[in-house]
Amino acid sequence: MSEEAQPSDVPGEEPLDEVRATDADAWATACAEDLAEEQARRRTQYGPPPGSAAEELRKLVDAVGEKLTSLNSPLLGAVAGPAAQQVVKQVVQQAKAAVEPVIERNPDVFDHLAAAGNELLAAYRSAVQAQERRWTTGDDRDLRERRDPGDESGPGERIDLD
Repeated sequence: MSEEAQPSDVPGEEPLDEVRATDADAWATACAEDLAEEQARRRTQYGPPPGSAAEELRKLVDAVGEKLTSLNSPLLGAVAGPAAQQVVKQVVQQAKAAVEPVIERNPDVFDHLAAAGNELLAAYRSAVQAQERRWTTGDDRDLRERRDPGDESGPGERIDLD
């Protein structure tokens, strides 16, 4: 019987498992570098990515509060202006104090609400596009199919609840 040389016995060659591990590490490193470069390019082109929904709500509350406190109301006149501005600042601070604990306790809730809002918007957009398509093509066949054939007296539609 002849003995065959194992890959580890051959001088100058690495074992096959080590080569695969090195290739996988090199591939992962190259992918990570490419991803980092792409993220840096997008940050320079589009600015920083938006934060979580909770962070965005904080920014919104801060921006609205700053805008409200910086406004001088011409309706209140010069005499009531400083007092009214103080009241506005106090209301804004109370609103922030009420919102912050909710955001800190439930940051994931705002992400879920944002996702649900996006889904509702997509459903609404789909319904509007379908209706616009029927209006523009003049195709009211779908409307005629939904009418209840047994009751021709009114404009009602048959709604299938199953």
